[in-house]
Amino acid sequence: MSSILTNTSAMVALQTLKSINSNLQGIQSEISTGKSISSAKDNSAIWAISKVMESDVAGFKAISSSLSLGESTVAVARQGAETVTDLLTEMKGKIVASQEENVDRGKIQSDISALRDQISSVVGAAQFNGLNMVKGTTDVNILSSLDRASDGTVAASNITVARQDLTSDKGTFGTGASLAANSTASAAAVANTANTSVVTLGATWAANDVANISVAGVDLSYTLGTGEGVTEAGVALSGLINGLGLDGITAADDGSGVVTISSTRAFETVAVTTGETTAGNGTTLITALNGTTGLTVTSGAVAERAENVALSTSAAVNEGDGYKVTIGSSSYDYVAGKGETMEDVAKGLKIAVDSAGLSDITTKVTKDATTGQWSLKVDNNGSSMGFSETGNAGGTASGGLRGLEAINVTTSAGATSALENIETMISNSISASASFGSAQGRIETQNEFIGKLTDSLKAGIGSMVDADMEAASARLQALQVQQQLGVQALSIANQAPQSVLSLFR
Repeated sequence: MSSILTNTSAMVALQTLKSINSNLQGIQSEISTGKSISSAKDNSAIWAISKVMESDVAGFKAISSSLSLGESTVAVARQGAETVTDLLTEMKGKIVASQEENVDRGKIQSDISALRDQISSVVGAAQFNGLNMVKGTTDVNILSSLDRASDGTVAASNITVARQDLTSDKGTFGTGASLAANSTASAAAVANTANTSVVTLGATWAANDVANISVAGVDLSYTLGTGEGVTEAGVALSGLINGLGLDGITAADDGSGVVTISSTRAFETVAVTTGETTAGNGTTLITALNGTTGLTVTSGAVAERAENVALSTSAAVNEGDGYKVTIGSSSYDYVAGKGETMEDVAKGLKIAVDSAGLSDITTKVTKDATTGQWSLKVDNNGSSMGFSETGNAGGTASGGLRGLEAINVTTSAGATSALENIETMISNSISASASFGSAQGRIETQNEFIGKLTDSLKAGIGSMVDADMEAASARLQALQVQQQLGVQALSIANQAPQSVLSLFR
């Protein structure tokens, strides 16, 4: 049946043409945007995933900028620390030269002062965008990554770079928990009295018997003459020891064969050994311990002259822990920084005491080879002074170059202490340089990884939403042909009712 009201063929042709046009519009959109999924209506799931990944890409671009800024900041700090190391090394050369007596120490001190001022200038200028990593103790966090969990939550990751304080700041002694139990003073006073070793000569001697004694590695002997005995032997041995002219070592006899060997040498134990040889058989007899024959040493060596502050071998050292040594009426303290040990505390206390420039006080840091215990030893060549120690937590750390401003080589004592202390400062600056170098390397590696990760994410997003241009081109050609055919089909279908007119002619 033919109808002029309802043209079914035209309706079918129209729907087909609309479908072709819709597909053609879609493929033209793909070609113009380059995306197969450009909005949520194209594929909501894939579109949502791509948008999340695109936001991550944007975040990683910001992270890359943060890492670049952080790398530059740490690079400046590393360069500053390395420059300080070079200047300290140059200063050490000046200090070594000052150990000689026949030099102009005043001029050397002027050079050292100039180097010290240059170090201060370098430390102050080693900043990037206002951030100075060689001053202060607060760690710096550099944004390094965004970590997305499977449940969609996101957490930021940071690279923590520890500041390395290369200032000469004294620090602030805290008022927190007592740390007095972590250190022990060997005496309540430090005095200049000599330490002694007593050699007792036995009563039975014969002519041509030989008394042997060794003091500080120097061997001495005295052969008894006819009629001589313990009194003459004692006087002779005392004279021989005094005749050596050993610095700080003297001997005295009491007239009855008791020889007292005294030493005022700081930080040095003086070895004393004895023996005797009889004229009859020329053999060395065993030292008699009862004092009736031969020589007896009541102390095998003269102990070093010094008091000490022994530090704990088990207690941890936390940032802000302060230890204080009181000598006479003045106190000298060192406040530890992050990651330091009792070795650092001992060396810091030494520098603190040396920086005071006390004329009669000398110091030394030692480590017990058996227990590993670190100690600060203090010797006094003047009047007796009180001696004590204490400690408290909660302070502000001393700078890594504490005592730099007090280096003074114009005196022999100052030159000696400066040589020991400059080694500590050089060690601190080298450690700072190494720490910054390690951090810079890590930041650089992370930045390279972020760049590669960003590229991978972009590739993944593209594989999901980018259009296949080769396929789109072929599809476009096919749809254009279909459109032309659809238009012709619709035209034919629209002409069908025209045939009805012939029935009314």
